Formats: sequence, structure tokens, C-alpha cells
Amino acid sequence: MDRRTEKTKDAIYNAFSSLLLKKRYSKITIQEIIDYANIGRSTFYSHFETKDELLKAMCTDIIENIHSSNLSLDNATPCSIIVPILYHIKGNQKIIRGVFSSNSSELLTTYFKRYLNSRIEQYFLFSYNETQTGIPKNFLINHISGSFIEMIKWWSDNNMEESPEELSGYFISVISPIINLSYKQIHNA
Repeated sequence: MDRRTEKTKDAIYNAFSSLLLKKRYSKITIQEIIDYANIGRSTFYSHFETKDELLKAMCTDIIENIHSSNLSLDNATPCSIIVPILYHIKGNQKIIRGVFSSNSSELLTTYFKRYLNSRIEQYFLFSYNETQTGIPKNFLINHISGSFIEMIKWWSDNNMEESPEELSGYFISVISPIINLSYKQIHNA
């Protein structure tokens, strides 16, 4: 993507995020987005056909950027997975807050949960024994990813005052009894 296109897309994202912090998603108009971004209507429509498409693109970009920041995960530990995700989220605090505060936050939640589910299964529950615990693996994955998303919402609501390392420590401490992580796995980041 060329610089001008990227700059325009960023302006649209920033405008939309600012508006999401001020009003409900359903009340935001494309004209308001255009005015905030200081672009023309045709420019907006050359990037997005609808406001829904813009929201979906923002959510997709957030998840893809998180995913691309975690590409080398050989010998990964829970902390080494969580901390970069939290740094990315903190770096995009305005967008995250805007999307989570909108009445369409379920779109981000759905995409994010799908991403988290694969990471949890691959890096947290690699040695999980369903028959030993009696808890279905897919239930546990859903529980952990839902808890993580709620933690992000809580963190965002509290101005992200905790560092990603602190928050990761809290989260790992809460979920480790559930997934039977050893002390070495938890603290070997």
C-alpha cells in the first residue's frame, strides 16, 4: 500500500475511533467520519463501501497486526504470547477503546476470540488432558479467551494503567490453576 493510501486510511480510522468514543456506532454518519478525517466523500468510498465495512476492516487490521507481531513463537510461553498482544493493544488504545465502546463491539470480540482460541490451544493447552480433568478442551478454550477479552475491556476502562507485564502476570495467575501450568512454564518468559 502506498503512503498516501495508508495516510488516508489512518485518517479515516482515527476519525472513526474518535467518533466511537463520543457516540454510539449506530448514530455515527459517514458524513461525520468524512468531516473528522478531512477527506472527500469519494475518497471515503474508494476505501470503504459502508460504515460496517469500515468497522470490519478496523477489527481485521487490529487482529492481523497482533498476529504479525507474534510470528516467531518457537518455544513460546504463555507470557511471551500475552505480553506482545497487550503491548499492541496498548499502542492502539484509542482504536480499541472506540471499538469496544461501540454497540458493535461484538465484531471485534468475534475476530479477537477466533484469534485467541487458536493461540490458547496451541500454546497454553498443548499438554492438556481432557480425560484427566473432565472439562472439554473447547469449553476451556472458550472460557480462557472470553476471560482475556473481558480483561482487555477492564484494562481499557481503567485507562490501561497496568503495564502489559503486570496484566499478563495477573491473567496467568488466574488461569494457571485451570490449565495446570507448571511454575517453570509460567515464569520462563
